[in-house]
Amino acid sequence: MDTYTNKSEKPKPARSALYRRAVLDAFRKLNPVSLSKNPVMFIVEIGSAVTTGLTLQALVGQGEAPAGFIGAITVWLWFTVLFANFSEALAEGRGKAQAETLRRARRDTPARKLKHPQRDAPSEQVPSTALRRDDVYLAQAGEIVPADGEVIAGIASVDESAVTGESAPVIREAGGDRSAVTGGTRILSDWLIVRVTAHPGEGFLDRMIGMVEGAQRQKTPNEIALQILLAAFTIIFLGVCLTLLPFSIYSVRAAGAGKPLTLTVLIALLVCLIPTTIGGLVSAIGIAGMDRLIRRNVIALSGRAVEAAGDVDVLLLDKTGTITLGNRQAVAFIPVNGSSEALLAQAAQVSSLADETPEGRSIVALAKEKYDLRAPSVSAGGNTYDGMTFFPFTAQTRMSGVNFNGTEIRKGAPDAMFDYLRQHGQPPPAALQTIIEEIAKHGGTPLVVTRNGEPLGAIHLKDIVKGGIRERFAQLRKMGIKTVMLTGDNPLTAMAIAAEAGVDDFVAQATPETKLQLIREYQAGGRLIAMTGDGTNDAPALAQADVAVAMNTGTQPAREAANMIDLDSNPTKLIDIVEIGKQLLMTRGALTTFSLANDVAKYFAIIPAAFASTYPALQALNFMALATPTSAVLSAVIFNALIIVVLIPLALRGVPYRAVSAAQLLRDNLLLYGVGGVIAPFIGIKLIDLTLVFFRLVP
Repeated sequence: MDTYTNKSEKPKPARSALYRRAVLDAFRKLNPVSLSKNPVMFIVEIGSAVTTGLTLQALVGQGEAPAGFIGAITVWLWFTVLFANFSEALAEGRGKAQAETLRRARRDTPARKLKHPQRDAPSEQVPSTALRRDDVYLAQAGEIVPADGEVIAGIASVDESAVTGESAPVIREAGGDRSAVTGGTRILSDWLIVRVTAHPGEGFLDRMIGMVEGAQRQKTPNEIALQILLAAFTIIFLGVCLTLLPFSIYSVRAAGAGKPLTLTVLIALLVCLIPTTIGGLVSAIGIAGMDRLIRRNVIALSGRAVEAAGDVDVLLLDKTGTITLGNRQAVAFIPVNGSSEALLAQAAQVSSLADETPEGRSIVALAKEKYDLRAPSVSAGGNTYDGMTFFPFTAQTRMSGVNFNGTEIRKGAPDAMFDYLRQHGQPPPAALQTIIEEIAKHGGTPLVVTRNGEPLGAIHLKDIVKGGIRERFAQLRKMGIKTVMLTGDNPLTAMAIAAEAGVDDFVAQATPETKLQLIREYQAGGRLIAMTGDGTNDAPALAQADVAVAMNTGTQPAREAANMIDLDSNPTKLIDIVEIGKQLLMTRGALTTFSLANDVAKYFAIIPAAFASTYPALQALNFMALATPTSAVLSAVIFNALIIVVLIPLALRGVPYRAVSAAQLLRDNLLLYGVGGVIAPFIGIKLIDLTLVFFRLVP
């Protein structure tokens, strides 16, 4: 998905295409099998089909009423169905096939297939999907590992953060327990010759696809409650209307006067009484929530996800790139053996001049910030500068450094640097070991720096927690939302980051299966889960979560598996999402109240007109002074359709979110939307009746 900042440019073409598809889908959804999922509109469609037949009958022969009257009723009934279908199609059309990008990633990754397991052997470029078990390929620095396999030659530093969640690179080499590589990871340095170990369709990405496709999103309690309510009212009014026709026929025969209720009027009565207003606006409310999210730089791919956000009570967050910035940065220079911090900073900076990794750049920046050390930059691709000879990091040595003017500076991982010191006859000092243990205890990564074989101290690298995130998590806690951090890091590192970020709980060494199982356990307990993530390893869990927010800076599979994309890549954006979700629920509740009150008012408007031919005395109840029974019925049907259109601005704008008690919200809704729902139909139907009479559109 493309990022954009000017929302007046990017969304328009996509929206126009979406509207065109929605118009077509509105007609496709006239399929009774599809429409049966919405009981209200299914009944309206059946009524529309019946009145269409009655219209044709009136045109070619003797009808139960004038063809113009039946035809007008038919047109407005079909309009009601099509508009509801269009609204639903627009909401559902934003969904995506969540596994497609995973398939594309597997298909599009190139592989250098070797004829023999040697680096200089003849090779051919093939797509990763063409690799079979026991095939051999070469992967070099900067390339994506095309398939799961076993390293048979070489040693390399591998970035597995995209698929495992680990933020620190790992070493992979032939032999031992560090020889397995995973398709989708990236080689950072050196090279590997790998023998494929998985059959096609059985690799890591294939398991991801299976978990994504097998994930099920549960309906929210509010959705279920509203569906039950709409179905119950529809069944009740359907039962009432089914008894009216035989009752009317019996009454006319018994009295020997009057005319029985026509089927057209009966259908019009039914459509006006069942909750068509909220039935036609439910999807529009979801679309409004998505539009409001877009204004907050969040793209929602599902209206239901926005609704679910209002009821979320557990938030799962991936650590790397979500809670933390995603790259380790230098935060402190800790000298040892009487060395000064300034000397250590200078040596660390000089040794990092040719290091283009985020860690290397952060070391240079920290030395400049703390001691105003301004070292010259090194031209790209060069290993020397003004007499300096640089030694870049390799997986074999696990260190980097520089030689100049007879001085030899090295920095690297503690175990590699301890071996280096021993080679120079210098045992690692106990103080340095203590410093390294303290850095690890606080969730950091230590780098040891030496000069001419003498230890100068350690650099503290750590995952940087995003600014202000602790305060935002405190806000989530006040909203009743529990925060849980998920990470592939070890428990010690995870505990330190969790404490600094202020989350309620954490899960360390989390695998994709662990995350998915955790979500399912919470959901089995009736909890609604929101998750934010940015890696391919998060895709299955994002697909299972009720509200899945992917960071725009994350991997494409994660974004495709989610139902929301945060363009700002700010995990605390969930607070805004939850507020919009609660606003959406309030809007739906308000319009449901209006719809039910609306139906009560229409009952008093249409019943006297509907039974005027059977019981002329009921004309006394025509206190609205509607012109004729025909005008009254048609006015009610037109109002019933137009009120959906009239309420769209409110559905799109939404009822303002207020952090007040449920009792106060209920009282306000009943006063405003309940009373308003009773009054509006009387005014609307009377105005439509006057218009029909003025233009002589009814007899």
